[in-house]
Amino acid sequence: MGEEELKVLGAWGSPFSRRVEIALELKGVPFQYIEENVFDEKLKSPLLLKCNPVHRKVPVLLHDGKPVVESLIILEYIDETWKNNPILPPDPHRRAQARFWAHFIDHKCMPPVWTALLGSVEEREKAVEEVRECLKTLEGVLDGNRFFGGETIGLVDIAANFIAYWLRAIQEVSGLDFMNEDQLPLLTKWCEEFVSCNVVKEHLPPRDKLITFMKNWLSANGWSWTD
Repeated sequence: MGEEELKVLGAWGSPFSRRVEIALELKGVPFQYIEENVFDEKLKSPLLLKCNPVHRKVPVLLHDGKPVVESLIILEYIDETWKNNPILPPDPHRRAQARFWAHFIDHKCMPPVWTALLGSVEEREKAVEEVRECLKTLEGVLDGNRFFGGETIGLVDIAANFIAYWLRAIQEVSGLDFMNEDQLPLLTKWCEEFVSCNVVKEHLPPRDKLITFMKNWLSANGWSWTD
């Protein structure tokens, strides 16, 4: 397969588009990466708007000119298309469980993070506690394994890239205590293990750039470090 046959429309700071890159890297599948400006509607490319007219967001996977959107759907598409190094287990029940926890990360873990950053002081305290409870639940899913996928990186690990890298950057910038080693030792260890993998490190945004972006974004959204 030539690079021109597979394209990823993404954004440097998006954990969602980075998921797709990590999955393709795990599979050893070459692709062309196309950076999109996702913050200014006027600067979104015609290609992005054509491929994802409903949500107008990244990531988009273009395979032989056919678009696939939504990161978790793209991950399953990748796994079904390229069979080597599977990211979903072969057992139907375990596959269903992996899908459940990936969905849990996106729909239960992430939303209260944004509430903690953008809500009132009262909402912030409640949201931080909600994030902690979600992470505690997620830690239990590891069940003593190296990765959520067992001894190898799987769907849930890739979906949890936000927790391993972005959430800790957000915590550093905001000062909010979402997770620490004392409270979540197994999840903290997993974070270090995951981001240390070469296949993952190659597709994470530069930490300094991400920290600067987060500071500017929080300031633009009225964040006060004196609350």
